[in-house]
Amino acid sequence: MAYEAQISRNSPTAFLFVVDQSGSMSDKMSSGRSKAEFVADALNRTLMNLVTRCTKSEGVRDYFEVGVLGYGGQGVSNGFSGVLGGNVLNPISALEQNPARVEDRKRKMDDGAGGIVETTVKFPVWFDPVASGGTPMRQALTQAAEELVIWCDAHPDSYPPTILHVTDGEATDGDPEEVASHLRQIRTNDGEVLILNIHVSTLGNDPIRFPASDSGLPDDYAKLLFRMSSQLPEHLIRFAQEKGHKVENESRGFMFNAEAAELVDFFDIGTRASQLR
Repeated sequence: MAYEAQISRNSPTAFLFVVDQSGSMSDKMSSGRSKAEFVADALNRTLMNLVTRCTKSEGVRDYFEVGVLGYGGQGVSNGFSGVLGGNVLNPISALEQNPARVEDRKRKMDDGAGGIVETTVKFPVWFDPVASGGTPMRQALTQAAEELVIWCDAHPDSYPPTILHVTDGEATDGDPEEVASHLRQIRTNDGEVLILNIHVSTLGNDPIRFPASDSGLPDDYAKLLFRMSSQLPEHLIRFAQEKGHKVENESRGFMFNAEAAELVDFFDIGTRASQLR
């Protein structure tokens, strides 16, 4: 296990978000918002953070190429639209320049005198919530594999791509485990593609975060997602530990029964590649 390549404009890495958009994503979370809405907000905020991390005095450096695949009743589709919709993976500078729109959002902030004030902030949106139809997970992961084979061939010495897969239910188009196994065979000289899976739930059951074995998992579906998930590289283990998670050397990039807080952490941890140069 390597995952040590420095990331630069000449040697970027890739993050591919694969998002369940099936009908059950319309179920409400404890906040009262649908799973689809919360995932979209968390993803847009993550994309904004990635842009910020690549922003230097002269502008946005293309350390990352980023894409989103959504899957549901419409099959598998590019999560981006407009200029970004022509390719699955786009340089981070293209995201900075081409949000689908910029919304005004209300945010409560400390007024510095012990009170709370509501202020308006600009919130760029690249990805919109969708929830309809079935769960063609196998098809989505197959398309992800096709994209990443091409990417790794073009970037043989780069830090390997990371897939961040968000789902709330079982595939309706066959067993996805075989495809996940093939995905992990795609690699650069620095290591295999990383596959991180998070299962979002509205049931209120205790979340399971980064397990090191499947022995405590509640059912066969959880065990399937565990097997589909990559073991966390050392630097991601350290970052997860710094965020307060109990993570072991054998822990996998997997969360089950996740609610809002887990999803935010999952995206943050999963997009912490090795050092930017």
